[in-house]
Amino acid sequence: MISVPTGLTSLGDFAGKIALKKSGIFSARVVKTILNNQDEESAKVFLKYGEWSTIGSILFNSIAQSNKAPNILTNQIAKPLFPSVSAVPLINEIVYILYLPDTNIQSNVTTGTFYYFQSVNIWNSTHHNAIPNPYLGESIPESQRQDYQQTETGNVRRVTDGSTEIELGDTFQERLDVRNLLPYEGDYIYQGRWGNTIRFGSTVTDAPIPNPWSSVGENGDPITIIKNGQHEEDTDPWEPQVEDINTDLSSIYLTSTQALPIDVSSKSYNSYFNAPTATNEFDSEQVVINSGRILFNSKDDNILLSSFDTINLNSINSVNIDTPKTIVQSREIYLGDKYATEPVILGDKFLDDFKGLCSNIVQLCTALSVPIAEYPPTKAVAPLPIKASTLRNQAQRMISNIDRYKSKVSKSK
Repeated sequence: MISVPTGLTSLGDFAGKIALKKSGIFSARVVKTILNNQDEESAKVFLKYGEWSTIGSILFNSIAQSNKAPNILTNQIAKPLFPSVSAVPLINEIVYILYLPDTNIQSNVTTGTFYYFQSVNIWNSTHHNAIPNPYLGESIPESQRQDYQQTETGNVRRVTDGSTEIELGDTFQERLDVRNLLPYEGDYIYQGRWGNTIRFGSTVTDAPIPNPWSSVGENGDPITIIKNGQHEEDTDPWEPQVEDINTDLSSIYLTSTQALPIDVSSKSYNSYFNAPTATNEFDSEQVVINSGRILFNSKDDNILLSSFDTINLNSINSVNIDTPKTIVQSREIYLGDKYATEPVILGDKFLDDFKGLCSNIVQLCTALSVPIAEYPPTKAVAPLPIKASTLRNQAQRMISNIDRYKSKVSKSK
């Protein structure tokens, strides 16, 4: 039995002292991942085993091996088993290794290479499942030894002091607040290492731990939830959590019959005579996107918004449109209020008539500006030529500026 200072006295039993051999399946510890060709060791592997085809491969030791550094010249390299799903393990995670055919199988049916499964779920954690190497027990910080010793006695690993000095990689830093998702019966759940998840779930009424999307509908009504980042909770960090559409960082919900308790930023529907169903009461199929900011961008073509009923733009501050040209084609347009009744003046039509009126005023004032021959003259008509001349000049200026009254931007019909 190997002496393990960390308390992992049963690791040898758990892994089994399986010799490294080219048959069957055996467990191994990841000691390096090949993600680029930039460092010296990765560059050697990169050149020896096929250059870019080695990306995603690992260097490993069998669980029963005591040496901590694999020799890249002894074939202790394994490629990912699955071509379309990439789940590169971390250093010190445990994987299963298989020996299967390689590219030389057409000339030699016995030839092969090592492939690995994704990490073994030792801690039942989506964040990482690394475990200290028992042969290097003296290097495990005292702050973590009790952590792993308690695990060996049957307790769930519960790191509370923030000490995470176990080697996981060059950039990967353990976070103690990353939680698993709580599953419900029948769920398929895919989880990343940082609180990013996809749940293929359903309505689950009367669940012992309720979820926020099952207040209406029937058991089995499908729902798909895509989430990036998780919300904070006051419970212990090893307790799983359920998605929260209002406090998770970003999420997309695809529903069937569920009503989502979303708290939208702006709830005013004053422009409607018959307002849409409240966002937290609608219980039919819909797609809901919620985040701190949402950007829709079309690189080469159009953005098309199409609705069987209405399209509502709702904002606390303003709706801004910046574009060289804005075209609105509609049978009716109401500005300022849904009860608006005063029609907008048609500029060209009004100004044509207004120009004619001004022309007639000019002609009248021209005639009136000539002193009236009256014998004897009276004071009542004496100021008339002056006022007529002033009005005539004003009307002439308006005629000269008639085109300036027309907007160069807004057109109406």
